[in-house]
Amino acid sequence: MEAWIKEIAPNLYTYRSKFFTACSATVEMFWKAGLIAFVIGLFFGILLVVTKKGGIRQNPVVYQLTNLVINIFRSIPFIILLIFLIPLTRAMVGTAIGVKGAILPLVFGTVPFYSRQVEVALSGVEEGKIEAARSMGSGTCGLIFRVYLHEALPDLIRVTTVTAISLIGLTTMAGAVGAGGIGSFAINYGQNQNHQDIVNVCVIVLLVVTFVLQSLGNSLAKRTTNRSLFQIRHNK
Repeated sequence: MEAWIKEIAPNLYTYRSKFFTACSATVEMFWKAGLIAFVIGLFFGILLVVTKKGGIRQNPVVYQLTNLVINIFRSIPFIILLIFLIPLTRAMVGTAIGVKGAILPLVFGTVPFYSRQVEVALSGVEEGKIEAARSMGSGTCGLIFRVYLHEALPDLIRVTTVTAISLIGLTTMAGAVGAGGIGSFAINYGQNQNHQDIVNVCVIVLLVVTFVLQSLGNSLAKRTTNRSLFQIRHNK
């Protein structure tokens, strides 16, 4: 195996320790930023659906303010957002480079996108189910957790998968401005030194990760969809 790697990717083999370090940095950026963005994005997505016109807790002021903030950050290209957030990142975590300095910009870059995805997924829940639950005495929290999130679970899994794949792209982009990870490794040791084998392997790794995430998301969404269909038939 080692001889085979030396033959097809000699430059990668030379920098193999740095490559594994870069992969580790990408994984760290992904799960830390992803976990924070999932919680915050889910909250804002629910807030948009609940407070919109005709929502279960209609509030035009909260909706418009949330909608405005999300639109503003969605309109800023991620590279520009990285630079724009440098003062805030330094103030909050003490540095704007490395994995530690990349988490905050990654969260800011992911949350607006994910919030919109969650909003779309939850908006697809049938109004009849919401009204039926409300007529049986469900309060706001009950409607959110027992109706919205429960009924939209397959769609939520799908949009979370799309967001996770998008986040992988953002982590590589962050690497271009000093965050480390596969993106930084591909640029510094691949493109800048004209080592095409390094670039090729980095691309393959990202493709494999994307494929695994998409397959996992599709499988989970299919299982939850089948479970919902079974419950509907059982109730009938």
